This record gives sequence, C-alpha cells and structure tokens, in this order.
Amino acid sequence: MSNNQPYHLVEVSPWPIVGAMSIMLMLTGLTKMFQQNNNTIMMIGLIMTMMTMFQWWRDVVREGTYQGLHTKIVVKGLKWGMLLFIVSEVLFFVSFFWAYYHSSLSPCVQMGATWPPMGITPFNPMQIPLLNTMVLLMSGVTITWSHQSMMNNNLMEMNQSLAITIVLGLYFTMLQMYEYIESPFTIGDSIYGSTFFMSTGFHGLHVIIGTTFLMVCLMRQLNLHFSNNHHFGFEAAAWYWHFVDVVWLFLYISIYWWGN
Repeated sequence: MSNNQPYHLVEVSPWPIVGAMSIMLMLTGLTKMFQQNNNTIMMIGLIMTMMTMFQWWRDVVREGTYQGLHTKIVVKGLKWGMLLFIVSEVLFFVSFFWAYYHSSLSPCVQMGATWPPMGITPFNPMQIPLLNTMVLLMSGVTITWSHQSMMNNNLMEMNQSLAITIVLGLYFTMLQMYEYIESPFTIGDSIYGSTFFMSTGFHGLHVIIGTTFLMVCLMRQLNLHFSNNHHFGFEAAAWYWHFVDVVWLFLYISIYWWGN
C-alpha cells in the first residue's frame, strides 16, 4: 500500500467486532445479575472487554509511536474526535441536570411540594462533598503541572505530578464509595434519590475511566512514548480530566449545595 499521503488508512482489525460482542455480553450478564443474582456472564463479558481494550490500545500505540502513522493531519482529526466526544458527554450530563432542576424547581404534591422531598435527609455540603471538590480541583492543578513539565522536557516532574493526579483520582473514588455506603437514602427514594445517584454515579464512573486513562499515560510515559511534540494521548487524557473536574463543580453547586 502506498504511503504517499498524510492520512492513516487503518489495517483490518478484529477489535471492533470483538469489542461490540464483549460489551453486549457484559450488559446481558448485568441484566441477568439484576434479575437472577448471577454475575458469571457479566464477569466473562467484563474480562473480554478489558482484554479487547488492552489489545486495541496496544495496536493504536504501535501505529502512532513506533510506525509513525499519526501524522499532523491524523492528530488533528484525533483532536476533533476527542473534542466532539467531550461535547457528547456534556450533553449526556445536561439530561441529568435537566431532570434535577425540573423536579426541584417545581416539586409535585406527592413529594410534599418541597425540595428535598419529605423524608429525605440530604448530605451536608461542607463535609465529604467539599473534600471531594478540593481533591478534584487539586488534581486539575497537578495534571496541568504534568502537561507543562512535559512541554519543558522535565520528565521527572511530569511523572511525579501525573502519579499525584492518579492518587487523587483514586482517593476521590474511595470517598464517594464511603459516601454511598453511609447514604441515608437510596436510588429508589423518589426523584431525589434517582437524580442524585444517576448524576453522581455516572460522574464517579467517568472519574474511574479518567483515572484508568491517566494510568495508561503514566505507563506509556515510563516507556518514553511521549515527547513535547508528540503526546496527544496524554493531552486527550488531560482534556477528559478537566471535563470531569468541571462537571463535578456543577454537581456540587447544584445538587449538594443549592439542592439542600
């Protein structure tokens, strides 16, 4: 195949169809777990999905880092793809905020015409939610520090600050798990419980995804895959992490503070 053009014509790959089948198996198993309390199929699908992710990412790293197929035009396309993906994620969370504000600004009679609904004890925004906010804001500082260190070819500082960001992401997840365990209400407690756990739960899932993204970047950096002019994989992870930070600020202000 001729390479006298700047675009990347990808080779035939088994991972899209294998990934789709793995995710379908995982979600089917999730339904079975909810209905029959049997998680065997879900675990098989989850393991297959993780193996597919690892091997697919491995191929992309080979193409971009070792084969030189990610030219400037290809990287430009990847940047637009990541930006559009983040826009789609923003609209995903807009639906949760819409449901929350729709229900809280005009609470119905069945909820006692008050917000939070009668019988619901909300979280104190000055306790764990505030700590989580500080943790994510600090992680936004450390990921920016890591990016600037890379641009200045300071690899030691880049590794240190990226590792700190990962630790902060894990700490946030642990705090949110503790908050869920100690929660005085459940997802089945009226529209308040539904919107609270759906919005904060999906945000927590995005934090886990972002932390995994950063872990992959740290492993790649330790293998010297990045330079100050070839590091879009890390840049995309930083964009995603800043998106997670901003969404949490809106969640904290809307649900934890204003919603109380």
